[in-house]
Amino acid sequence: MLNTSLLYNRTYRNVLREYGFSDEAINERVQDTWNKLFSEQHPDTQIYYQVGKDEGYILDTGNLDVRTEGMSYGMMMAVQMDQKNTFDRLWKWTYKNMYMSEGENAGYFAWSCNPDGSKRSYGPAPDGEEYFALSLFFASHRWGDGEGIFNYGQHARDLLRTCIHKGEEGEGFPMWNPENKLIKFIPNVEFTDPSYHLPHFYELFSLWAYQEDRQFWKEAADASRKYLKIACHPVTGLAPEYAYYDGTPNNENGYGHFFSDSYRVACNIGLDYEWFKDEQCPIEINERIQQFFVDKDPDDYRRYKISGEPFEEKSLHPVGLIASNAMASLATTGHHAKKCVELFWNTPVRTGNRRYYDNCLYFFSLLALSGNFKIWMPEE
Repeated sequence: MLNTSLLYNRTYRNVLREYGFSDEAINERVQDTWNKLFSEQHPDTQIYYQVGKDEGYILDTGNLDVRTEGMSYGMMMAVQMDQKNTFDRLWKWTYKNMYMSEGENAGYFAWSCNPDGSKRSYGPAPDGEEYFALSLFFASHRWGDGEGIFNYGQHARDLLRTCIHKGEEGEGFPMWNPENKLIKFIPNVEFTDPSYHLPHFYELFSLWAYQEDRQFWKEAADASRKYLKIACHPVTGLAPEYAYYDGTPNNENGYGHFFSDSYRVACNIGLDYEWFKDEQCPIEINERIQQFFVDKDPDDYRRYKISGEPFEEKSLHPVGLIASNAMASLATTGHHAKKCVELFWNTPVRTGNRRYYDNCLYFFSLLALSGNFKIWMPEE
């Protein structure tokens, strides 16, 4: 079991300060970036939009839809920044428009909606659910539980219970395979997305989920750390977007290569190591990823086979890749780590219609590298 006293009495690395940036400049960058993403005064970089007096959504500006990925990311950003009003607006919009109360996916959230709240899909995506759960726990611990949908902790526990028990007594499928404890790409398939694996989240779920579910989450954390070691290429460190449970790429529809989803693997390993420093955390993957990219021109980032062979297709989200490679430095040291961080610092947030995904990864990296992506514990 985790020694929770260490989680209450810990400090977080400020990698940016370690590499020579001033506290004043770092704090200014964090606040300025929040404003650029969440304020209507910055329409070229904005991804958050208020609706009425008490709702709001994160827009995927490239696809013009609202996704559980973005909504859960926005909630995590808001709780880390102590922005309760923004958090509650996002959560209210999410629960009102995305939550499904009937059918085989009852208890999950529809992964894609139109900005007017109508559903584009009635299927869920597990990366949204896991971010919803932890952001709700953090909100519960930082601000306290309210009533109804704002009883954050209960909604987090109920959601996690659905994620692993769905289908046991009725229709539908769980989001985690009950035997190998690995997260699925979507509930009704038996393969995964390496970037969905968040062992550092599962460690915390093992503390705060319903008592009967806690052992599952502890085992899931162990399983995901081991899985990433076999899913990422042993030389380049690159992960495919989709992969089978044995770690081999799932290239049935061209998703067995390193592309947009894959970027998040480096982020996840970096934050897992920062939070828990578990000896099974595969930090060597981040070393390999930084080695692979450190001398490449960001203007020429591409889609790659996980072996490193480039395709003609350019990266859709080069700023997101720069940010992810920098966040990897939470688990790496030396020349490559510093070079990746400096490249990130000298890169502005993205403008244009593809800005949503890039700027989400940008802000998460900025929070993490400045020591502001924190575990929020319940009151002792």
